Amino acid sequence: MSVLDELRALDPRDPGRWPLAVRAGAVGLCFLAVAIGLIYVFVWQDRMPELQQRENTEQQLRGEFRSKHAKAINLAIYKQQLSDIEKSFGALLRQLPSKTEVPNLLVDISQTGLAAALEEKLFQPGQEVKKDFYAELPIHIQLTGSYHEFGAFVSGIAALPRIVTLHDIQITPINKDKNTSFDQLQLDLTAKTYRYLDDDEIAAAEADKRKADQSKHHGAGT
Repeated sequence: MSVLDELRALDPRDPGRWPLAVRAGAVGLCFLAVAIGLIYVFVWQDRMPELQQRENTEQQLRGEFRSKHAKAINLAIYKQQLSDIEKSFGALLRQLPSKTEVPNLLVDISQTGLAAALEEKLFQPGQEVKKDFYAELPIHIQLTGSYHEFGAFVSGIAALPRIVTLHDIQITPINKDKNTSFDQLQLDLTAKTYRYLDDDEIAAAEADKRKADQSKHHGAGT
C-alpha cells in the first residue's frame, strides 16, 4: 500500500490509531498553525502602525528626493535666472541717482514744468525718508496752466532718465485766461524721486537699527 493510500485510510475520528509518524506530523502542523496565528495577533498587528509609518516616511523621502533631483538638474537654469535678475536689478539701481546727483535731478524736474509752459508757484523738497537701500525724497509742487500743459509736464517727467513718481494729484480751476477760451487750472502734487544709499549710509542705518533693537530688548527685559 502506498503512503497516499495509507493517509486516505486514516480515521479522522480516531487519531490514536494513526501511525506515529503521521501523528507527529499532524502535531507539528497544528503547532505551526498556532504559532503563525499567535505571531499574526501579537506581533504583526502590533507592528502594522509602525510599518505604515515607515511606508509614509519612505514616500515622503522619495518625494523630497525627486524634488531635489529636479532642482539639481535645473541648477544651471536657476543660476541663469538669478544672473538675469541681478542684471535687471542693477539696471534699475542705475536709474537711482547718487547723493551728488539729486540737485541736478531737482533742476530737471523744475525745468520740465517750465518747458511745458507751466507757471511754477511752489517747488518745495521735503524731508528725505531712508528705506533699506535707497532714500525717498518728496517734492511738493504747485503749477498753473491748462490740461494740455499738464499732460506735457507728466510726459516730460516720464521721459526723465531717473525714476520720478507722482502722487496726491489735485487739479482745481482758478479762472479763465483773458487771452484764451480755456480756464486756468492749478495742479498740486507730490513728486517723489529716489536715490541709492552709499555703503557708509547703509552701514550707519544697520548700526542704528541694531541699537534700536538692543534698546527695545533691554526695555522689555526690565
